[in-house]
Amino acid sequence: MIYLDNAATTRTAPEVVEAMLPYFTENYGNPSALYSLGATGKKAVNEARRRIAGVIGAKQEEIYFTSGGTEADNWALKAAAEGSAYKGRHIITTRIEHHAILNTCKYLEKRGFEVTYLDVDAYGRIDLAQLEGAVRPDTILISVMFANNEIGTLEPIGEIGRLARKKGIMFHTDAVQAFGQLPIQVDELGVDLLSASAHKLNGPKGIGMLYVRSGVKMGSFLHGGEQERNRRAGTENVPGIVGFGAAAARAMDKMVQKAAVERELRDYLIGRIEAEIPYCRLNGHREQRLPGNVNFSFSFIEGESLLIMLDMKGICASSGSACASGSLNPSHVLLATGLKQEEAHGSLRMTLSEENTREEMDIVVEELKQAVARLRNMSPLYEDFIKSTQES
Repeated sequence: MIYLDNAATTRTAPEVVEAMLPYFTENYGNPSALYSLGATGKKAVNEARRRIAGVIGAKQEEIYFTSGGTEADNWALKAAAEGSAYKGRHIITTRIEHHAILNTCKYLEKRGFEVTYLDVDAYGRIDLAQLEGAVRPDTILISVMFANNEIGTLEPIGEIGRLARKKGIMFHTDAVQAFGQLPIQVDELGVDLLSASAHKLNGPKGIGMLYVRSGVKMGSFLHGGEQERNRRAGTENVPGIVGFGAAAARAMDKMVQKAAVERELRDYLIGRIEAEIPYCRLNGHREQRLPGNVNFSFSFIEGESLLIMLDMKGICASSGSACASGSLNPSHVLLATGLKQEEAHGSLRMTLSEENTREEMDIVVEELKQAVARLRNMSPLYEDFIKSTQES
């Protein structure tokens, strides 16, 4: 098997699993308990919190654990909006956000908030002038993702943070794809709220976090006990938290080397595809993109058919966000960059890891060439296109 869907989820690293195991069996105490077995769990939770805070230059007490990136995004938007409603009811985001942001914005719109959705250019980047022009006296929150989960494009987070701070507006970034993959310092970037998830960096599923800058007024998301300093009730997922901490420490140690390997493989794969498969388009920014992201649109084919053919050859890829894989609609991200529906339907996302090899990339290209050619040979649109080019 050649696994190229790391944006959907990553393999949990063996050392992360090893770190988690004792907290299922030996050290199973509730961290809220006063006896020593509980204290062991509490100490492990605090150590993981410290490690995770270190990835983004935050304070330990600014990290709040959640069930994942979706919960963190929901909490950030809902709590920020409700907590600042006395100042205004206007929110700014983009058209290419993850559905955890877009659907939460829809929820808030039904409750009287106004949302401005910024356009992006052909590469998926926002226009800072458009962002500044969208700011109103009643704007209370800006939410722009750090890196797009489908096309890998990086947004100008530092510039957005400076603008938000200048205007006195809270700034949230969904950093699920970037956390542990790229250097992030929240103070330098002017970020007030940041979402992340462990399973995107070789940690376990079902655990994430929300960074909340000290001094930001945020209400509770789950009501009940006093866990997470009264802001997120519920018994802590100690094994998951420990795994997240171990994955964060691992990501920090490997970040530079991992990114270099992924960039080399990414550029090699992009170069071969562009040179050897006609009528294809690289989606996303060529330089300002995640190290392991490759996203192409192939004319005259359906992405789902391509995925099935690759899967039959043992290659795992995707046509977009895993959270929207059951939808028949084309990617909202690709449509926002200006692609037509039929072009968006022919997309393929391959997201690499440092465990992939150049030999695997060669296999992928050869299988991809055959699959694309086979699908195009069955397409009447492709046949008509070829005839028209020959006639002209």
